[in-house]
Amino acid sequence: MKKIVSLLLVLAMMLGLVACGASKPAETQAPTEAPVVTEAPAPATEAPETEAALVVDTMILKEADDKMLNTYSAIAVNADAPFVDADGNAVSDVYVNTAGADALIQWLLSEDALTMAGEYGVAEYGEYLFYVLENVPTYTGEIAAATEETKTIRLSTTTSVKDSGLLGYLLPAFEDAYGYTVEVQSAGTGKAIAAAKAGNADLILVHSKSQEETFVADGFGRIVDGFEAERVSFIYNYFVLCGPSADPAGVAAAASVLDAFAAIADGKHAFISRGDSSGTHTKELQLWPAELGIAKEAESFAAYADWYVSANTGMGACLVMAEEMGAYILTDKATFLTFVANDGVM
Repeated sequence: MKKIVSLLLVLAMMLGLVACGASKPAETQAPTEAPVVTEAPAPATEAPETEAALVVDTMILKEADDKMLNTYSAIAVNADAPFVDADGNAVSDVYVNTAGADALIQWLLSEDALTMAGEYGVAEYGEYLFYVLENVPTYTGEIAAATEETKTIRLSTTTSVKDSGLLGYLLPAFEDAYGYTVEVQSAGTGKAIAAAKAGNADLILVHSKSQEETFVADGFGRIVDGFEAERVSFIYNYFVLCGPSADPAGVAAAASVLDAFAAIADGKHAFISRGDSSGTHTKELQLWPAELGIAKEAESFAAYADWYVSANTGMGACLVMAEEMGAYILTDKATFLTFVANDGVM
């Protein structure tokens, strides 16, 4: 009898547990309803604020001044040049891919490549980033395809054509058509030329006329078949003077770019210089008032350290610095438009 009572008690307890379990769905459904009250919408409403914070404040304040013209030239390296290292010591056993350099320069001066260069960026930015020079010597002859010996071409160039995206746009078309691989080394014009002088390039693509002419005069350039001179200029754009939208120096209202640079110096407003002997740096040095004595040598601007920053780096990195510091800067327009389109990321 006791066993029966015990069994009945156990059974009653089990039925009670089942009854309790039947009420559980109300609790177990809570997690499935949780997304309804999640905080997920908050980040979505905050996203536009995050994007707005990335909008570049640096803007073009002075442009289209004749003193800001920026011309790009290609020069093939002479295989018999007096190659020297950074210390001026002679370098021997240099191999220069003359056939590859010829092919690339000839293609860059072909009608197809010039059309591509002139149209680059228009669809994306709504304006031209580069222009083709008038009376440019267009190449119409045959272009040699790559061989196992000539397929790798070393191009030493300025950061402007790389940071602007121009080379990334042009070179794949050349490589696909003729089988070459172009190894791009980018630096300021001075460093790009130095690399070629040391035998580390087959051709250069730079934008500093005085340095290019010296390169040729010193025996480092050569004439490519189909052209009349070592230095082949083919595209151009303009340097632009940029700065913070507040424009504390009043650059936008200045009568000329020379007046604008004088205003920056007078007010001791922060200025970011490439400081790397690039074409942009060379142009900048021509625009400061002569009495300041600002030159390539560090001692020439030591007294202006409170506002003049010599960065010794590429254009993209300098634009990032200018944006962060609210500083003025001279840049090529193509790289600046790319910088803005990337929300200040380079």
